[in-house]
Amino acid sequence: MLRGAAALSLALTPLALPSAATAAPAVPAAAAVLNLADAVEQIPLADESRAGYQRDSFKHWNRGLDLTDGCNTRNEVLLAEATAAPTVAAGCKLSAGTWLSYYDGQEVNDPAKLDIDHMVPLAESWDSGASAWTPERREAYANDQDAATSLVAVTARTNRSKADQDPREWMPPLPDAHCRYVSEWVATKLRWGLAADQGEADALKVYADACETTVVHYTPAP
Repeated sequence: MLRGAAALSLALTPLALPSAATAAPAVPAAAAVLNLADAVEQIPLADESRAGYQRDSFKHWNRGLDLTDGCNTRNEVLLAEATAAPTVAAGCKLSAGTWLSYYDGQEVNDPAKLDIDHMVPLAESWDSGASAWTPERREAYANDQDAATSLVAVTARTNRSKADQDPREWMPPLPDAHCRYVSEWVATKLRWGLAADQGEADALKVYADACETTVVHYTPAP
């Protein structure tokens, strides 16, 4: 489920054991796999508040995962999700290429007609816990390419129709996308430790009942 580099597994030999004065390396969080109904139950319940929200509290797009490629996060996501690679010109200017917008099933051949959707919108994440984060953590959230579910290239019209709504208020227009969408929404909430209010949680449970074979994969964010 990772778009970025895979987590490294470290083995310690007796000669490599850290001294008392040396901090041990951080252990990567373990990936979790749950059925959708169980995953929904793992999301904490809390009232939401939009107080103090500003979109520019989440720095994006930043320079992306590869600091040498000249592409920002938006363009790196477009390159990663293209079904036919676009032409890349100087300054990471993209043209042509092919993408499938899974929200509405539309094939797109012009990157300018695509938005990069934050699966859980920035305003919703603020309401659900991100208001208490540091600016650095909010930037990491807004540019998260280490989970393929966090950012998704979709038609601009569907992204703008969604805006900052949760699944109680908005779902992709393509019915066949609903189970995938809910699983990715839940995965993102769990990855970042975000809460849900009662109305959102109730809606997620309804979709979980309808999507009984759907599985949620997530790895907690560092």
